[in-house]
Amino acid sequence: MTEPTSPLAIGDYRRYWMARFLAVSATMSMVVLLGYQLYAVARDDYGMSVPEASFQLGLLGLAQFIPLFVLTPVAGLAADRFDRRYVAAFANGIDGAVGVLLAVLTYADALNIPILFALAAAHGAARVFVGPAMSAIAPNIVPPALLPRAIALSSMAWQTASVAGPAVGGLIFAQSEWLPHAISAAMLLAAKGLIVSVRPIRAKHDGPRLKPLRQIAEGMVYVWRERFLLGCITLDLFAVLLAGATALLPVFARDILFVGPEGLGLMRAAPALGAASVALFLSFRPLERDVGLKMLWAVAVFGALTIAFGFSRSFLLSLAILAAMGAVDMVSVFIRSSLVQLFTPDDKRGRVSAISGLAISASNELGEMQSGLAAALLGATGAVVFGGAGAIFVTLAWAWYFPELRRARSFEPDTLKREVTT
Repeated sequence: MTEPTSPLAIGDYRRYWMARFLAVSATMSMVVLLGYQLYAVARDDYGMSVPEASFQLGLLGLAQFIPLFVLTPVAGLAADRFDRRYVAAFANGIDGAVGVLLAVLTYADALNIPILFALAAAHGAARVFVGPAMSAIAPNIVPPALLPRAIALSSMAWQTASVAGPAVGGLIFAQSEWLPHAISAAMLLAAKGLIVSVRPIRAKHDGPRLKPLRQIAEGMVYVWRERFLLGCITLDLFAVLLAGATALLPVFARDILFVGPEGLGLMRAAPALGAASVALFLSFRPLERDVGLKMLWAVAVFGALTIAFGFSRSFLLSLAILAAMGAVDMVSVFIRSSLVQLFTPDDKRGRVSAISGLAISASNELGEMQSGLAAALLGATGAVVFGGAGAIFVTLAWAWYFPELRRARSFEPDTLKREVTT
């Protein structure tokens, strides 16, 4: 039998790709609209000022992060001990229930701030389980030589869904506020069916299996001791935590650019459109040389573009900047995801993916809280500009403190390990 030349030639990977696309489309639509609804409820029903309502968006990020922080060790362990398909399907089921509740409560006009925080927390709990399981599935269903392309295609599914979900959800929301949540719930059910149709997947284990608590500790110690992994994961954590303008997009949409929920959907979709375009290119022409340096440059440029977005008062210019931010972020995400997966043994991929996912979620959700707090103190523009400058500083600091990142030149596993450990 001839080896496949593309991940899409593998039936299991096609089902995995479609499940990822549907699930991300649904959850991104729900999260964007949930943030807009919270901001609207805070302003209209509770009579909050713009800074006060902005701070509520920061607290919404915290509500999503707390379950992620608490459950990450359990989620990583589950991905390494159980069939990864069912772990992902379980998480999609939780998110589907969140979608149903959002649809019903929106239709009944029964939303308030505590309910929205509770639903955000439930979504955070679902995300913590789906991330490690889905990330660890791809290396089990494609040959190692195709893994960088598989990661690029998977990233394209994520980013394309991040375009379609908010944009379509925002357009439908403007006509019927409950309907996009109902559609999201149906898409999550379909994703659940697709992922369980992939062949059974369990992590490969050498030697006797450790007790659960020791397995959790083993994964954390492994990341802490491997400076290369620690540098990759924490670079994303601190840079995006500071430069995350996403939480403040409802403020820009409603009170700075005056474009409403339709404009918010386009603004949330613009970074994903830029990222999807780059992911498509990388799926055919993956990066091969000086990957570590390119990752660092991408994060620095992301910070500079964040500053530019903060100062923009043109809707079209803001969309263009957001698309460029998504494009350079995709370069960083593609390189980091490939390096982490290729550097990590299969029996630890679930736990390492969980720790990496926690860092990403911390950068997003805690970044939203940081943005909300900074906006309350500095205004939305000041908060975004401050964050972009912080991301540039973090990149320079990590390039100096983790020289292993600069030394990573290729995606070939054995060569990579020699390069970063010399």
